[in-house]
Amino acid sequence: MRELVAAIGCSAILVAGCSGGHDPGSPSPAADQASGPATAASTGAAPSKSPSSPTATSTARGTIIKVADSDFGTILFDRSGQAIYLFDKETANLPECYEACAQAWPPVLTRGVPVAMAGVRDEALGTTRRRDGMTQVTYAGHPLYYYAHDGKNEVLCHNVREYGGLWLVITPAGEAARH
Repeated sequence: MRELVAAIGCSAILVAGCSGGHDPGSPSPAADQASGPATAASTGAAPSKSPSSPTATSTARGTIIKVADSDFGTILFDRSGQAIYLFDKETANLPECYEACAQAWPPVLTRGVPVAMAGVRDEALGTTRRRDGMTQVTYAGHPLYYYAHDGKNEVLCHNVREYGGLWLVITPAGEAARH
């Protein structure tokens, strides 16, 4: 029943214009990530694998990824409690969500090596370069995203089709959560 309510709620948000982007009066999806959703730019994305753990020589602390329980089981969140999604249209670790898509589904960005908290598979955590040069966090080869209208510890748009694919919250195993 909760899934039906969540799907209906998300559909209502989508109809109401969830593609319109993040409300500037509300907090950013992640306080510990690089600012703002990425926009289209000149260079192509180049994937990279982050080291398995941050070192003393790291110049910037990366985005913190943690796990927490949700209506869809244990899933990935950022440090502030923002749910993290994958986009099933992306079959490689190269992002395909830009412009209006990235306003509705901001990429999980990082300025340093992403940090795995307890329950997160450190070896699955990595990064990829976006066309604008920003660094996006990946998990098990999936570029990671937020939904711009999720609140803290909230999952509004799991299993929603938009921008040519399904948006699904991601488990610590690196797979889409069961519906």
